[in-house]
Amino acid sequence: MAPPPPNPNLPLKERFLALAQTLQFAWFVGHLTLLLTTTRYALSWLFMNYYSGMAQFSYRTSFVAAALTYGIVVYKTQRARAKTGTRAPNGVIGLLADENVQYLAMALVWLFSPQYPLALLPYSVYSVFHVATYSRQNLIPVFHPPPPATDGVSQPKVNNPLANKIGNFVKEYYDFSMTVVAYLEISLWARVLLSAILFQRRSWILLGLYTIFIRARYAQSTHVQSSLAHVSSRAEHFVSAQGTPPQLKQAWDIVKGIASKFHDATEISRYTGAGPAKKTS
Repeated sequence: MAPPPPNPNLPLKERFLALAQTLQFAWFVGHLTLLLTTTRYALSWLFMNYYSGMAQFSYRTSFVAAALTYGIVVYKTQRARAKTGTRAPNGVIGLLADENVQYLAMALVWLFSPQYPLALLPYSVYSVFHVATYSRQNLIPVFHPPPPATDGVSQPKVNNPLANKIGNFVKEYYDFSMTVVAYLEISLWARVLLSAILFQRRSWILLGLYTIFIRARYAQSTHVQSSLAHVSSRAEHFVSAQGTPPQLKQAWDIVKGIASKFHDATEISRYTGAGPAKKTS
């Protein structure tokens, strides 16, 4: 639940303290921290200094922040259910179908796994939009509170040039960015697969966990579905080209067969008769 609009009659300090005492503000700070630490880690990565003390601190802190933000959303969801006496549909399976639970779990997995810089990017893209939306709806009104509504009942509308620009940015780039996230997650799966092929430390366990995550994302996200379809189409076009060795075509057919069987065997709706949980963050 969003915090109430700031009271324009209160001093700035009191308005800000009222906002800072909310759980949603901690969620915002977590996303902001993730962006700052990811940026700091990116600098170390660019200078090929990704195993320095500061780089490792920034990398791990980013996933601590990610776990915090998604943990807050999961906590608020469960608290709301507890207040109303409702439970997650389909029990544990329904809980695990919640995207926020999935991203929380993967943040903890990445936190305790060897470094995969690409794993930071999907979380960072989400954080950009969460920070932008929160700033527009909650932070800017604290510093520039809108005038009280004329009827004294309805919530006053934020009309600030910066807030309007942020709103336009979110509206214009959100769908495109979600597609970018989908491709990043697919690329990350390929990166983990390569690590497993090379028998890098804990890579096979990580591959199994991330494959489950990608399967869940595929069931819930049209962006992941369309991105995987595009990747598959490009691979099909490449394999079908003249001059492609028959062994490669045969290998591709085997991969498609395994993927199809895996998809059918892991279709949760076959066992529960319900669709996936919707994202709440």
